[in-house]
Formats: sequence, C-alpha cells, structure tokens
Amino acid sequence: MNSFFEQNASLLLKNPELVDVFENLMSIEKYPKHHLLHEAGKICNDMYIITSGIARVFYYKEDKDISCHFSAEQETITTIDSFIQRKKSKYNIEALEDLEVLKISHSDLENLFESNPKYERLGRLFLQQIYIDLVERIDDLQLKTAQERYETLLAKKPYLFQRIASKHIASFLSITPETLSRIRGK
Repeated sequence: MNSFFEQNASLLLKNPELVDVFENLMSIEKYPKHHLLHEAGKICNDMYIITSGIARVFYYKEDKDISCHFSAEQETITTIDSFIQRKKSKYNIEALEDLEVLKISHSDLENLFESNPKYERLGRLFLQQIYIDLVERIDDLQLKTAQERYETLLAKKPYLFQRIASKHIASFLSITPETLSRIRGK
C-alpha cells in the first residue's frame, strides 16, 4: 500500500508552502520499542508520521491483545476515532521497534485546516484514504479466508513478516499463531 504522502505527492509538489507549514507544526519525537504512544481510555490528541520504525494499534479483548493496524515508515498512525471525535479511545498505540516520528497535535491540525481551504483539502484526502483502508480491512475480515487474508497482507506489507512478532500478525489476521504457522508452511 502506498503511503499517504506518496499518493498525494502531486498535491505537496504543487504547494511547497504546505510542506513548510507542516514542518513548522510538527515536532520530531523518538520512542523506544514497546513504548505506548497512546493509551486506551484517553482522548488521542496527536497524529504521527513515522520516519523510522513500526507501530501498531491494538486493543484488549478477554485479556488478549488484538492488533488492528500496523504503520511503518512514511505512514501515519493515530487512533482515528478518538482523534476526530474527541472521545476516549478503546485503542492503544505501541512502538514495535524504536520509533522516530513527526508528531502533530489535533488542535494544530484543526487550526491549519481552518486557515485555508487547500489545507482542508489535504485533510479530506487523508480521511478518504483512511476510509478506503477501513473498508478494505472489513472486506478482508468478512469476505476472505484466513489464507486469503494472509496473502493480502503479504502482498501489501511483506516487510511486516520480518520485523514484527508472529503473534501480532496472527491477531491482525484473526487467526491463532498455530494457524499462521500452518499457512506459512504451505
């Protein structure tokens, strides 16, 4: 899957001042592996663009943690429901590797969008991509077999299989680690 910036590179190239504006709003942050960037039960106030490392969004169900999203270099991560609706989140964000990110606050992003329609357009394009990703995820879970979900993830993000624990991949695919092992063995 292409990153948001790759998909919208033409928008940024046509508006170099947009890059400058974002650079002024963002701060560079570093987090160690296993650090929680966001904790469930709180309102998510920040969005991150990963420059180095991998993070995941996950939740707890019956004392198990379930991975529902992974992001790596050039991709964004946040708990989007909380970030947009300003409500407490059910989700956590964890660094699966040492992370370096560009962090932007909700209030700074809102102020940017209100300041100029072309910035608001960027926000709309970003949300459209999140919507598409969510629809594809729902389709995968409802319409595909475990084998097909594995093949889809392998095609979209093959690097995950070398960089993160199999238990996280298995929970993302809604299968057990044993089933993942059998599928990988085929």
